[in-house]
Amino acid sequence: MPAVTAAHLGYRVAAARAAAKLTRREVYEASGVSVSMIRQVEGGTRVPSNAVLDALARALHTTPEQLADGPGRTDSRVHQAIPALQTAIATYDLPEDGPVRPLRELAVAVEEMTAARVNSQYSQLAEAVAPLLEELFRAVDQAAGAERQQAARLLALAVRSADAAAYKYGYRDLSARLIELMRWAAGIAEDPALAAAAAYVRTETFFATSQLGTGLRALQQAADRMPPPTTVPLAAAAAALHMRAAVVAGRAVDAGSARLHLAEAERLVRGVPERLYDGTAVGLASVRIHQLAVAVELGDPVDLDRAVAEAGRWAPPRDLPAERRSHYYIDLGRAQIALGRPQHARESLLVARRIAPQHVREHGQVRAELATLVRLTRGRDEELLAMARWARAV
Repeated sequence: MPAVTAAHLGYRVAAARAAAKLTRREVYEASGVSVSMIRQVEGGTRVPSNAVLDALARALHTTPEQLADGPGRTDSRVHQAIPALQTAIATYDLPEDGPVRPLRELAVAVEEMTAARVNSQYSQLAEAVAPLLEELFRAVDQAAGAERQQAARLLALAVRSADAAAYKYGYRDLSARLIELMRWAAGIAEDPALAAAAAYVRTETFFATSQLGTGLRALQQAADRMPPPTTVPLAAAAAALHMRAAVVAGRAVDAGSARLHLAEAERLVRGVPERLYDGTAVGLASVRIHQLAVAVELGDPVDLDRAVAEAGRWAPPRDLPAERRSHYYIDLGRAQIALGRPQHARESLLVARRIAPQHVREHGQVRAELATLVRLTRGRDEELLAMARWARAV
C-alpha cells in the first residue's frame, strides 16, 4: 500500500463510502471487514492491512490505489499535449532553424496564451504553446541587443503560460524545468519586474515540496532585490511578491508575517490600476482576494467569520481574470466548511465552477472540499455527487 497517513486514508474511505451510499453495515456485508474496524479506519485511528484495504476497495467499487493515493488524473486534452511541450523545451538553447515572425506578431500570440492561462483555458493553451515556444527560442537565438531582450521577455511570459498547464495537471518535474526556463529568459530580458514575476511563479516549486520556509525566504529576497517602486509596473511587481508571500506565510501558520506582507501589498497597490502585470493580476481587488486566502490558510475562526461576512457584501469584479475570481470562491468554500456551513460551501463551489470549470476540476483543494461535502451529505446530494465525480474527488 502506498505511504499515506491514517487520517487521510480514513477520510478517503469515508468519502468513498458516502459516495457509494453505503452504511458501515453494508460495507461489512460486502467485504467481511468488521463494522468496528471500518469505524476505526474512517476515524483515522487504525491503518488497515493490505488485505483489509483490498476488501474495502472491492466493497466500495474502487481500487486500493484510489483510496490510498486519492483521485487520478482527469481525461483532459492537456495530458495529450504534454509530450510535445517536453520535446519543445528539450533544445531551448539549440533551436532548429525555422521561420520567426516579427516581434509584434509574436507579442500578440503571447498575449493570447496569457489570456488563455488567466481564464483557465488550459486545453487550448497546452495545444498551442509548444510551437510558439519553439519559435520564441529561435527568436532569442537569432536576435541581438534590445530585440533579443524583447524576445526573451515574450519567451518568459509564454513559458509561464506553459507552466500553468504543467503544474495544474500534475507534471511537477516539467513545471520545475519550465520555471527555470522562465528565470533564464527573465535574466536575458534584464527586467526587474519580469524577474519578480519569475520569483512569484517559482513559489509553485516550494508548494509542491512543502518547503514553505524556503519559499517565503525566496520571495522576501526577491522583494529585497526590487528597485524602488517608482513606476506602476515596479509597484505592481513588488505587490505581487508580497501577496504571494502572505499566502505562503499563512500556509506556514505564521500570522505575523502573513499580515505584514498583506499590509505591504495593500500599501504598494495604491495608485496601481487592477490589471495584468507580466501575467499577474494586481490591484486592490486582488489584494482583497488574497486577504480571504490568508484567512483560510491561518484558520482562525474569528478571522474566518469576518472574511465570510465580508464576502456577503463584496464579490470580485467581473473584469478580473476567471482564474482569480474562481479561486476566491474556492477559498470562500473552504472558509464556509471550516465554519460548519456546508450548504454555503456547496454554492460557492458551484459559482467557482461556472466561472472557470477547468481550473476548478484540476484544483486539489476543490477535490478535498468536494470529498468533505459528499461525506457530510452522505452522498444524498445528487448534484454535488455528480460534481465530485466530474472532478475525480471520489
